[in-house]
Amino acid sequence: MKLSQFKFNLPKELLAEHPAKNRDESRLMVVNRKTGKIEHKVFKDIINYFDNGDVMIMNDTKVFPARMYGNKEKTGAKIEVFLLRELNAESRLWDVLVDPARKIRIGNKLYFGDDETLVAEVIDNTTSRGRTLRFLFDGTYEEFRNCLKNMGETPLPKYIKRKVEPEDEARYQTVFAKNEGAVAAPTAGLHFSRELMKRLEIKGVDFGFVTLHVGLGTFRTVEVEDLTKHKMDSEELEIPEITTQIVNKALDKKRRVCAVGTTSMRAIETSVSTNGHLNPFRGWTNKFIFPPYDFSVANCMITNFHTPESTLIMMVTAFGGYDLIMKAYKEAIKEKYRFYSYGDAMLIL
Repeated sequence: MKLSQFKFNLPKELLAEHPAKNRDESRLMVVNRKTGKIEHKVFKDIINYFDNGDVMIMNDTKVFPARMYGNKEKTGAKIEVFLLRELNAESRLWDVLVDPARKIRIGNKLYFGDDETLVAEVIDNTTSRGRTLRFLFDGTYEEFRNCLKNMGETPLPKYIKRKVEPEDEARYQTVFAKNEGAVAAPTAGLHFSRELMKRLEIKGVDFGFVTLHVGLGTFRTVEVEDLTKHKMDSEELEIPEITTQIVNKALDKKRRVCAVGTTSMRAIETSVSTNGHLNPFRGWTNKFIFPPYDFSVANCMITNFHTPESTLIMMVTAFGGYDLIMKAYKEAIKEKYRFYSYGDAMLIL
């Protein structure tokens, strides 16, 4: 497959700037791979497609307030700092993106907070926009993390041009978020309300949780026409033993096993045994899934509507079939479905 095969015209007004009023009332397109049938539903109708013994695999990563604004020493220039990854807790070292990058050099100091409570020194260049910062902070590690949290804001994707609003703190987070470490939300999970999860539970649907800390690499643009040459950034992943037991039991009983989101799908495809069962895992994954690809664990998937040429739409076409998914996307645009992080959902059966 080539990059150009994932080009399509997406009207700007279909990029969702705000979440749906209620989590489980966004729209849902249901795509059946066997029959090719496409249906239009509301997300909470998803309960009608699952039964006792079926499993949903969900990513319980928690988004932290990764976007901060500081000022450069001497000039006072405003600098946006996006926290990507903690490199060393003891030394307070972080990999970050800075904007505008051209103004920031090794040795520069950045000040954060009205009273400049937090100071960071640039100690390395990682990429053209990336830097390594050492935060100069005297308190305990817990106080330092609280300081970052208080100064940071919800890292909404760049396509959302509006200011961060109070509701974003809760809505750009799944209701089952638990393990902090992501700089972007696993967006398919945003559609689940507590009520819907309770109703699924009563129906006998099991939940298996994995933790994949979503990094910005998931959204990095693909710049090579030959997809085999694209390299995904590594993201931290944990698949606990209890989840493998829940999933493997459902597989043995030929139940529905649904990956909720592309991040959950990448997670489970990273750690599969030779007989197609899920193994526990703790480490990093840079798995890039694009057509053609044989999936081992999930037999259905929930996902949002993704942007042209993204690694996410590549994975979805690998799972749903290129022609069928491209047809579904054409219909989604015609029917004015909302795309991207705060957008609508698709269930592929």
